Amino acid sequence: MTGSVPAVEAVGLVKTFGSVRAVDGIDLTLGAGRIYGLLGPNGSGKTTFIRMVAGLAHPTAGTARILGTLVPDRSLLARIGYMPQVEAVYPELSVEENVAFFARLEGRRDPAAVNRVLDLTDLGDRRGTPAMHLSGGMRRRLSLACTLVHEPPVLLLDEPTVGVDPALRAQFWAHFRRLADAGTTILVASHVMDEADRCDELVFVRSGRILVRGTSAEIRTSAGTTDLESAFLHHAGLDSEGRPLTAVSS
Repeated sequence: MTGSVPAVEAVGLVKTFGSVRAVDGIDLTLGAGRIYGLLGPNGSGKTTFIRMVAGLAHPTAGTARILGTLVPDRSLLARIGYMPQVEAVYPELSVEENVAFFARLEGRRDPAAVNRVLDLTDLGDRRGTPAMHLSGGMRRRLSLACTLVHEPPVLLLDEPTVGVDPALRAQFWAHFRRLADAGTTILVASHVMDEADRCDELVFVRSGRILVRGTSAEIRTSAGTTDLESAFLHHAGLDSEGRPLTAVSS
């Protein structure tokens, strides 16, 4: 909507680790009520970018804002849901205790909210199980439950469906769609192209830079291909085997 404050805004974000520029001058503005896919290979800077937007990593240069507020800012904590690649749960606590703890951290004490996310993530029958006794996929589901329980307006999800079975993955994406339709902004980082069509808009990144942004159809059309993997290779200047294209002299 014209004149509204962006849900997420990054201006000139740079993050260096020694001589490595993990994020290399990213400008990105995301509006409310849409699902954005941040797509690229491992090591492309996706996780570092999300951590800076969440206020968990300080940029070398540039700024990030959530809902108009410069990050990091403690006042934003209850308005952001961040799901890292590695499950951030307490192994000794039960499933229900973990979710209830994270809910209380964000000021939510409604048992119904805990029950809702346990049902969503199909963990209701494991509510009393210590997290350390869960499988990897179940811990992933628990991490998502902890991220969603306080119903934040901005979700930053780093590989949220890794290790999740296909049926539950479809359930997650259906819930993400309902959240977006209700006004939540969702940024999903992934290197799996087959989930990209579930996003409203895609942002391809490589070597810390944005290659192209647009809908799935727009990106396919601009690359002259019918699949997103080939489109990514095209925009990255790579051949079908992932090797740099050699310029041909005229």
